[in-house]
Amino acid sequence: MIHAKQYGSSGPNLIVIHGLFGNADNWHSIAQSLAEHFTVYCIDLPNHGKSDSMSDASYPKMAEAILDWVELNKIDSFYLLGHSMGGKVAMQIAAIAPIGKIEKLVVVDIAPVDYQPSHIRILEGLKAIEEAQPASRKEADTLLSQYVSNLSVRQFLLKNLVRSEQGFKLELSVNNIADNYSTILKKPVMKDAVDVPTLFIKGENSDYIVAKYQEATMALFPNASFKIITGAGHWLHAEKPLPFTSLVKRFLQ
Repeated sequence: MIHAKQYGSSGPNLIVIHGLFGNADNWHSIAQSLAEHFTVYCIDLPNHGKSDSMSDASYPKMAEAILDWVELNKIDSFYLLGHSMGGKVAMQIAAIAPIGKIEKLVVVDIAPVDYQPSHIRILEGLKAIEEAQPASRKEADTLLSQYVSNLSVRQFLLKNLVRSEQGFKLELSVNNIADNYSTILKKPVMKDAVDVPTLFIKGENSDYIVAKYQEATMALFPNASFKIITGAGHWLHAEKPLPFTSLVKRFLQ
């Protein structure tokens, strides 16, 4: 079961996919802005938010789950936008979807390459919260601060906290994510190039897309263009929402 939040009900369909440890709510303000022109669906990926857990969360499996949701909701064709891990899922969807299903693709600050592990301490901190079931958000933050020093990263992660009978719990299948982490770091499974018009948007201060990835990216997405948002890092849509949304609107329209 895939959970999605809809914004607007007129204009072409636009499906938005969050990144690792995120959820549909991360895109609330961007979705509201885009809903003037599109019918926006913000998806919770498997193991995230209100979607079901998935023990084998490979890119093909996650892509198939979203395409099943698309069929279930009778969405004929759509624009697709994905950030970070969600960008890899979006690339995978573009690789396996029937021709003509995806009209345009926007990939935000990620490339179709293998990445090095950089979330080990985050996963340890989230597991600690799972075990402790803290009584308050402040207690959860204090616990997480032993693993993650950056306050803005902690605030992002703690958006997954929800009340439970025992205290607070995470709307994340932390163990499934940890078990699949090596798969998440890998590139999407793509045999052939994808001809869909694609825009890659990079945050200037982010190292998730670098010059040496361009050759591999162009080989798989020959119809790609690239834009950089100055002064932004990996969460460029949150840091620079106005330039980000205007870039997306201009490309899709």
